[in-house]
Amino acid sequence: MQEDHELRKLLVPDIGDLPLIPPSAVETNFASYFAADFMKPGHDQYIYRHANGLCVIGLASTHVAFKDEGGITAVDFNVGKSDRSGVKVTGKRRGINAQLFESNTALCKVCTSTSSFIVRCCVKGSLLEVNDRLIEKPELLNSSPDREGYVAIIMPKPADWLKIKGSLLSREEYKILRG
Repeated sequence: MQEDHELRKLLVPDIGDLPLIPPSAVETNFASYFAADFMKPGHDQYIYRHANGLCVIGLASTHVAFKDEGGITAVDFNVGKSDRSGVKVTGKRRGINAQLFESNTALCKVCTSTSSFIVRCCVKGSLLEVNDRLIEKPELLNSSPDREGYVAIIMPKPADWLKIKGSLLSREEYKILRG
């Protein structure tokens, strides 16, 4: 009987110890970093890094594009020398056809009713995927920028990640900076 009680205490948490709002999958599975004012004032971007090294890139909620009335109305991946939406990588490690981009390489252009803004890689690495759903549904950036509204997935080399990591802000540092 005593063993059953001890086992139950281990398996069933005390409801008072549980958070009011459970952590999201992003908070549980990714380390959050932020590039504040990346290349231009107000151009804040996030980098969510998974334990396997993949980095999800997107616009931070404080990005200047969200301040325009009506928010983001269009996303264009046809920047630089090629249309990024045509990127299709294959292979077991997704290395075939992957393009190596620098941290300042343009990923896409987001448009509001009055302006347009370039979204950049923020980290040097291989572009594995862009979120081409944003072409048809740019409103995903307004409604869920840190989930369905991500911009791209990049795989940096470990040495490149270590170089850039020091220039990025943690979630706590970013909250202190932006309030």
